[in-house]
This record gives sequence, C-alpha cells and structure tokens, in this order.
Amino acid sequence: MSGYILAIDQGTTSSRAIVFGADRKIAGSGQKEFTQIFPRDGWVEHDPEEIWESVVWAVKEALKAAKIEAADVSAIGITNQRETTLIWDRQTGKPIYNAIVWQDRRTAAFCAKLKAAGHEKAITKKTGLLLDPYFSGTKVRWLLDNVKGARKRAEKGELAFGTVDSFLIWRLTGGKRHVTDATNAGRTLLFDIGKNRWDKGLLELFEVPAALLPEVEDCAADFGVTEAELFGAAIPILGVAGDQHAATIGQACFEPGMLKSTYGTGCFALLNTGKDMVASKNRLLTTIAYRLDGQTTYALEGSIFIAGAAVQWIRDGLKLVKHASETGPLAQSADPSQHVYMVPAFVGLGAPWWDAEARGAIYGLTRNSGPAEIARAALEAVCYQTLDLLAAMRKDWKGGQDTVLRVDGGMVASDWTMQFLADVLDAPVDRPTILETTALGAAWLAGSRAGVWPGMAEFAESWARDRRFEPKMAAAERKGKIRGWDAAVRRTLSS
Repeated sequence: MSGYILAIDQGTTSSRAIVFGADRKIAGSGQKEFTQIFPRDGWVEHDPEEIWESVVWAVKEALKAAKIEAADVSAIGITNQRETTLIWDRQTGKPIYNAIVWQDRRTAAFCAKLKAAGHEKAITKKTGLLLDPYFSGTKVRWLLDNVKGARKRAEKGELAFGTVDSFLIWRLTGGKRHVTDATNAGRTLLFDIGKNRWDKGLLELFEVPAALLPEVEDCAADFGVTEAELFGAAIPILGVAGDQHAATIGQACFEPGMLKSTYGTGCFALLNTGKDMVASKNRLLTTIAYRLDGQTTYALEGSIFIAGAAVQWIRDGLKLVKHASETGPLAQSADPSQHVYMVPAFVGLGAPWWDAEARGAIYGLTRNSGPAEIARAALEAVCYQTLDLLAAMRKDWKGGQDTVLRVDGGMVASDWTMQFLADVLDAPVDRPTILETTALGAAWLAGSRAGVWPGMAEFAESWARDRRFEPKMAAAERKGKIRGWDAAVRRTLSS
C-alpha cells in the first residue's frame, strides 16, 4: 500500500481535503468555502448539497495537487464540524431541511423549559453536556416538529439523522452505511458516554425515535468504502472524529494532563483526563476525547463559540480588512493607551458562562478608536476567553495546573496573537510545525488502521514544535487587562 492518506476536514465555513504522504507531510490540498445562511437572529444554517459538492470538489483538487490517483490512496479519514444536524431520506439521500449549525440558538426556549423542569442534572450525568442549543438533540426535535410529516416518517424508519460525518459517509458509500463515531455521538445529548450507547431515557425526553440513529463505531474502524465512480477508485474510510477530537489526536495529546486549544471559527480547549470521566463543577463539558479498540479516553472541554468568526466579521461585516491575515499587523498598530474590549457573543456565550441570550458588545470606545483598536480587541477576546477556560479546568482537575498549551488552527499563524495568549495565560504556548492538526488527526486514525502509518507512541514522538511563546507581560499589566475583560463580560451577560 502507498501510505498516502486522504483527510476530509469538513468545517463550519469551508470544506478542506488534504493528502498526506507516508512521511505525514502534506502532498496536496484543496479547499472551498460555502454559504453561511442566517434566516433569523440567532439561526445559522448550511445547505447540505453545497457541503457535499464542496467536499467532492476539495477531494478532487487535493488529489490533483498531490499528482496522484484515487487508487494511490490507502484510506480516508474524516473530521467534521460537530453538533451540526441533518436529517435525510433513506431512499433518496435528500435532506428534508438545511443543516442546522452548531452555532444555532433556535432551541434556547426549549432548553430553558427542560432546565426549569429540573432535567439538566440527570442529562449532564449521562452525557457530560449541559442543556444548551449548541448540541444536536434539541435540533433533531425541532426538525421533526417543524418539517411537515417528518415525525411520522421518522417513526416509520424512513429518515436518517446524522452529524456531518454521518451524512458524508452515507453519500460517499452510496447509502450503504449509516454510521458515526463515539466522539460525534457523544455530542448529541442522546448518548451515554459512560456506557457508550444511545440512551432510551434521553431519546424519550427529546422525543427522538431510535429508528433515526446511526450505528456508533470507534474512531478508527471500518466505516465503509467510497463509490468508485466518485473519485475514480473505491477507497476505504477507516477513521472518523469530530474536529476537536481529531485535533487532540493530531497534537498527540495522548497522556492525561496534556492540553490543546484549536482556533478556528470557534475556540475549543480539550484537557485529556485519561480513563477518568471528570464531572465539572465549573460548567465545562465532560466529553469523549477518543475511543480506540473499545477503550474510551475522556477529556474536559471548554467551548467558545466565536473566535476566528470575529475576524471574519471584521473582514466581511465591517470591511475593515480585505484579508484575515491583516488583523494581526493592524492590532499591533493599535493605540496602547486605549482599553477597548470586544465580547464576541454574536450567538451567545459558551463556556464557562453558557448564556444563550447574550449578544456581542464592544466597550471602551472613544473618538480616537478605529479599525486597529477593534481588530486588537477581537484578537485579544479569543485569548481572554481561553484564560477563562483554563482557569475552570484548573479548578476541576488537579492535574491541569502546569500544563503547556498546544495550539492549532488558522489564528495561531499570528505571532502577535500567540504572544498575547502566552502573556494573558502567564504560561507557555507551543505552536507545532504542522498547523493542520485536525486533518492530521483524522489521517492518523485512518493510516494507523490501514497499517501504513505508525502506532500511537511513534506518532507522538514525531510531533514537532515550530515555536514556543513564553509570557513576557508584567504581572500588574496582566491583572489590569484581565480586570477590564471580566467587567466587560459581566456587562454583556443577559442576566
């Protein structure tokens, strides 16, 4: 076998495909953005057909760039935006409605109703999650109740539910496999992560028929084989993990206490807690880091809804820059005497506040404030939110005190942002040589399963650091900035 592995990284704003060689270096890639649909305030949707078309295009482009044929690929690994919810017809494969994106808040009232009825504690005990519109379960219920005839069809077994990974596998295999992996299943509010199975009580609570659900596999497993006519040859799909879990694997965070944070559309920090399913007392999530050979490794997770999306807003909404890469130099030019704070609660606030009704705000503006100060506030907000996550993790788990943070995602290319992150955290920040760690994690799952890539220990040894950012900011300045951020958040919270 060739050792070439194809990673499909289906993200929130674009679909990417990367071909890795046997040496784990990138041989070729393709990427295509797709439309963000905002039907109402707080609603976010994607066109499933546009997602599918963007994935097929990206795969063909990656193979072309790598100058190989589909027959040269040993296996495919898939990683995906989590919690984004689809339901489709089992006969035609056609979705019954747009994909409801993880950022969507339309089910906030239903979540509040369940909380008021006292259900959250029992849900959290089983799923590790909180009652929030972020997760898939309430989205499934909304689709069944709001798409004409959907509930009756679901009960008859005519429809299939899945997160994006399931939908892609269904399409790639010509409808032969309806499957997901444990990391994606664990983000639905319907899956007991301790018992590793769909939970009957949760299905009844959320009014989701069991006939809708996919089969749940390990992260490295036989997920099916692509239709040969799609890319020119049939390729086995051997690895699947939600994007943050794949990034944890790609960063080789295999030991308890290791910590990674990914800066994409949102920001997500995962702390490996090993076999311990740590129950958070600080409103973090307990989640499955990965499941391999039937063995589950758990993590504490902090989820920030808006990170790179704030930079996109500056580019596309305010039109202050033409390219996202301009925000770092722009922020560096900001007036240091101005104390401008952005709380990017465009779709509510995630961990550790979990305020679905909060909305974005900027504080401290003066007549002298301009694009540079706003850009700096947006980048700094990501760092402050990371600090809040790490502070909660350190309270929840005694092993998280002196952890070095491994970072990845598009935003970490900015040296200015990473230095500010280290300064605010008062801790080292390590940036790897391969920034595409999410795709790399999916590729390793598939490559190791195929037997053409090394096992866990050797893969971990191959992780390489590009640069370590050490904190340089004076303690008094750091404390003052953090006090300003804390005040801005308090003003933004809806209650």
